[in-house]
Amino acid sequence: MAISGVRGGPAAPRSGLRVRELLDRERFLGPAFVTPALLLITLLVAYPFCMALYFALSNASIGRPSHFIGLQNFVALWESDSFRQTFQNAFVFTGAAVAIKLVLGTTLALLLNQQLWFNRLIRGSVLLPWVIPTALSTLGWWWMFNSLYSVVNWSGIALGLMDPPGPNWLGQKYYAMTAVIAVNVWRGLPFFAICILAGLVSIPRELYEAAEADGAGPAARFWHVTLPLLKPVLAIVILFSTIFTFSDFNIVYVLTNGGPINSTHLFATLTRQVGLESGQIGQGAAISLYLFPVLVFVVWAQLKFVRRQVY
Repeated sequence: MAISGVRGGPAAPRSGLRVRELLDRERFLGPAFVTPALLLITLLVAYPFCMALYFALSNASIGRPSHFIGLQNFVALWESDSFRQTFQNAFVFTGAAVAIKLVLGTTLALLLNQQLWFNRLIRGSVLLPWVIPTALSTLGWWWMFNSLYSVVNWSGIALGLMDPPGPNWLGQKYYAMTAVIAVNVWRGLPFFAICILAGLVSIPRELYEAAEADGAGPAARFWHVTLPLLKPVLAIVILFSTIFTFSDFNIVYVLTNGGPINSTHLFATLTRQVGLESGQIGQGAAISLYLFPVLVFVVWAQLKFVRRQVY
């Protein structure tokens, strides 16, 4: 019994050493850490994408068997006036919203970078539009833009900027697009401001002191010192904001539901209307997949710009 106990004693240390040796090897440690992430990506990204691709290439609809039809859904969408209007709306909405957020976000970040009273409180309050749930905050904006008791109209009339009764913000084509862009800018502005502020804080003060010693004014320091050093940060922020704005759903769905007359429909809202409300799952999946090549091109262009600025 004693001999067997002596023989069995070193087994545990040897097994522990083997585990440590395996953990020290990159061939084993790398795949061990990557495998959980790959499983999550496969289940949460790859599988839904493959299912959407399958539905887009079929005539799938609720309650009926589906058959493979190839690219007929993608071709048929271009013959639809509502989809062509949605395609145009997506670029107008995204381009205008991202451009306005870029200008206002940079301006707000420059202000927050100054030495102000209650600086931390102001920086925290700037994040409120980003923190509040989108559906709840958009309901508040719906009430503000409502034609019966519009706070926006009454304020404009009181200041003499509008003639009574004021425009129907959510019932007229161009006013509705202006309203959804304004709400998207209000919600996305903190993301721009905080990210750009982080880039401003990382710029060495010695560069500004050297530029000021050479006689550069505030505008010259911004164009020749601040802006060049902020380009990598701006490229990343614009990239993420473009992706978020292209795929926006909550703001348009709560404010206008794509109306009036499809004037504010985006890819996400039209996908819901066609795929879920109308039951045409194949066409709904095809609409959602139109986002993929557009976003791939945007990501490629932005990453190429970032690499050029960094390297």
